[in-house]
Amino acid sequence: MTEIYLDNCATTRPYDEVIALCSRIQQENYANPSSLHAKGIAAEKLLREARRSVASLLHCREDELCFTSSGTEANNLAIKGIAYRRQRRHGHIITTQIEHPSVLNCCRRLEEEGFTVTFLPVDRQGCLDLDALADSIDSETFLVSIIHLNNEIGTIQPVEEIGRIIKQRNPRTLYHIDGVQSFARIPVSLQQWQADLFSCSAHKIHGPKGTAALWIKKGVSLQPLFQGGEQERALRPGTENTAAIAGFGLAARISGAAQNENNALMHRLKDKLYRGLQTSGIEFYLNGPPLEKAAPHILNLSFPGVKAEVLLRFLEEKEIYVSAGSACHSRRPEPSHVLRAIALEEKRLSSALRFSFSSFNRFDEIDRVVEQIVPAVKKLKNCTP
Repeated sequence: MTEIYLDNCATTRPYDEVIALCSRIQQENYANPSSLHAKGIAAEKLLREARRSVASLLHCREDELCFTSSGTEANNLAIKGIAYRRQRRHGHIITTQIEHPSVLNCCRRLEEEGFTVTFLPVDRQGCLDLDALADSIDSETFLVSIIHLNNEIGTIQPVEEIGRIIKQRNPRTLYHIDGVQSFARIPVSLQQWQADLFSCSAHKIHGPKGTAALWIKKGVSLQPLFQGGEQERALRPGTENTAAIAGFGLAARISGAAQNENNALMHRLKDKLYRGLQTSGIEFYLNGPPLEKAAPHILNLSFPGVKAEVLLRFLEEKEIYVSAGSACHSRRPEPSHVLRAIALEEKRLSSALRFSFSSFNRFDEIDRVVEQIVPAVKKLKNCTP
């Protein structure tokens, strides 16, 4: 039986070309990019090429990119880097209740250090109240951090309108967009969005783990989170992960070129799964925005009367891999903070599964998933005391 992988929000399978490139670099271009000899210069050239590829997809200057080890690090560098650059350890930060843990926990830490943080609520579809955002911005607000595409329910925030509101209310307020899930899926227009910082990651777009990037608008100054050499504009010291960064660049080129085609495929896959379950007669609910308004690759469903972990393990036995929430929280017993924020009732909180698709998935796989879920839900629901 061939496995079916539907946990692509957690991570994606790397492209074969990316695996081959990373392997070749580890074998042949292993020199330190900071070394002045020929092999070091060859490694440094690979970094430049990758930077050019990622910048091309972001439509930004190459020298505005800082490579990091992960999207989590990029988010931390953006938020803490701005906060710690301030001479006074206070001021106001705004974010939402459905951010990735790397943003939420970063903001909570800053709150402990004396900063004021507003965690804005969202509606049942995960959409931010723009009036509430506008009312929250004041003269002390130095940063707003918003997730572009929610990793659990697929909500897409109106980042352009958010940027307009921020700059109208306080032109000095900086705007950070967590684009880890949206990069190479939604066309980027940083200038039009009036953004100042943007995070993205390789392993969400079929690149290797261990590398990501933070776009920092020219003129924006950050405090490094740790000290060392002068790599990455002295913002992220340490010897660069040449193979992974080069793989990131290649993944960006491949994903960027096929962006529209991939999105159309994933939307059809998602729709097929939803319609297949719908016609089966089993009870389930869609969590988050309607299919047509959500991200093309994310489908969050609740199966009342069936524990998510039990259904997840059943599917795993059939080599079907899905998620009970964000990978950062999936091993914890408590329900997702995102699903709580959209006010799901308990029966839906405890029975929610996330299906996330990629261009590697096929329509016949979706048929098999439906064939396995329907009898499993009927059986498990009847077994529930």
